Amino acid sequence: MLLFSCKEEEEAKWVTTPYIFDIPFAFPTKMNIPEDNPMTIEGVELGRYLFYDGRMSGRTHPDSLMSCGTCHIQANSFEAGRDHPIFQGGFVHGITGLQTPHVMLPLINLVWNQSGYGWNGFIHKNNPNTNLRNIEDFVRLAVLAEHEMNSDTTSVKQLFQRIEGYPELFFKAFGSSTITFTNIEKAIAQFVRTLVSANSKFDRYLVGQEQLSGPELNGFMLFTTEEGADCFHCHGGFGNPLFTTHLFYNNGKDTVFNDILDRFAVTSDPMDKGAYKAPTLRNIELTGPYMHDGRFATLDEVIDFYSHHVKWTEQIDPLMHHVLRGGVQLTPPQKEDLKAFIKTLRDDAFLTNPDFGRPDRFPDDK
Repeated sequence: MLLFSCKEEEEAKWVTTPYIFDIPFAFPTKMNIPEDNPMTIEGVELGRYLFYDGRMSGRTHPDSLMSCGTCHIQANSFEAGRDHPIFQGGFVHGITGLQTPHVMLPLINLVWNQSGYGWNGFIHKNNPNTNLRNIEDFVRLAVLAEHEMNSDTTSVKQLFQRIEGYPELFFKAFGSSTITFTNIEKAIAQFVRTLVSANSKFDRYLVGQEQLSGPELNGFMLFTTEEGADCFHCHGGFGNPLFTTHLFYNNGKDTVFNDILDRFAVTSDPMDKGAYKAPTLRNIELTGPYMHDGRFATLDEVIDFYSHHVKWTEQIDPLMHHVLRGGVQLTPPQKEDLKAFIKTLRDDAFLTNPDFGRPDRFPDDK
């Protein structure tokens, strides 16, 4: 009876504060937030600590620390970027030294992704495997993967159970001071869903707060017309402020498809060979190298590819309208204008927002 009474008293003290999204201008209202993991202030706070805590590797030795924030750098739109102090050229590897199969995708505006996570979308809400359905599952995969943290969920949860301050934070977020890996997943996923970028120069232009330059406006026109650069079908624009459809395309990079982790690996549809997610173009100048395999180091190389080097195969997406002439054939001045517009999608407020950054102190810091 005494134990039952104490549990009742503990549960009565557990009250969370809903996290309210301020949906940016023109952004979708439908969000990908699982019913069993509602957003709370307490959950987001805990998730931020865990996102940056190197002990997520399940280890405490300084040489074996690794966190989500080790690779996902805020200043690079939560991507590694080419200037990462450890991962030169943007190609990341885990604790074992094994390189990841693909270069990274940035953690940005993922709360609006309804079609699947990863370059091939293997994490999606309709996956028959219930352990591969949402951001929460990516957390577990990052801990287990040999090319990432190379750890196990039991070690991680037991370690955090022993770290002063964390049991109290888990109670505040989830009503129990007993730490489970499920709640670790949920907390980090909540934090990642708050990573919203919507304050670029282009966003301010749309609401009349700032004007684009002549070259930037020319680039915008090229971006949004089939006769120009023809970018908007896959990457949005006026009608799609996410600057991605979150869909998967064969964009004419190759004629031979050997990657076992393309979209075909998920759908088994032969027409999906060589197809990958169209990443968001927000903050894109910071997230190179580009394409799933990082083959292009700079935006200039990407623009040049779409202008002159697109390759036809029967799998190429129908939206690649200019493939028969090798690309959209932009002139050098047009390329510069298009790049100028793409750079208006940089959101410095997002890249420096202290709410998204590494905490100054962790729960057990004295």
